[in-house]
Amino acid sequence: MSSTRSKLPLLLFGLLLCSSFAPLPVISSKRQTIQSAVSLVQATSLSLDKREVTARDGEYLLGIKRLRRLYCNVGIGFHIQILPNGKITGVHNENRHTLLEMSTVERGVVAMFGMRSGFFVAMSHKGKLYGSGHYSDECKFKEKLLANNYNAYESVAYPGMYIGISKTGKTKRGNRVTTNMTMTHFLPRI
Repeated sequence: MSSTRSKLPLLLFGLLLCSSFAPLPVISSKRQTIQSAVSLVQATSLSLDKREVTARDGEYLLGIKRLRRLYCNVGIGFHIQILPNGKITGVHNENRHTLLEMSTVERGVVAMFGMRSGFFVAMSHKGKLYGSGHYSDECKFKEKLLANNYNAYESVAYPGMYIGISKTGKTKRGNRVTTNMTMTHFLPRI
């Protein structure tokens, strides 16, 4: 009797292990139709993505993504926008080019992707912001929470360079701004 009780947990564990690897049986043709529809939707959604997936893009694709608009309260207030030609500027009113997909790529590090334009926000070695068609180290920014509850974005590839917008809506070079300037303070909006 005691040997049967000691074998019971092993038997249950074996059944559980075997059932987790077994395929689900198809009961009716309705289930096959549902499964084929689900696979069709998944394939379609993958083909609608504008980005080309490369080995380097795999790093970007791992993070948690959130849709945001970055607002800077300098001058009359501007949102960062990425135009279809890759140029990054500030615009007062929200539009379809201001919607960014922010993805966490490391702890405290984000990548920003323009949903409409299909470009990543990137910073060159001279501190100039531009739209990059492919994800690279220049697309990574440290997201720093400031004392006034705004965020500052520092380039990971070039430490000490920050994203900034002037009071006329033009981007500032990263090596000409600091976190003490309000032009580097951004508020992520939904």
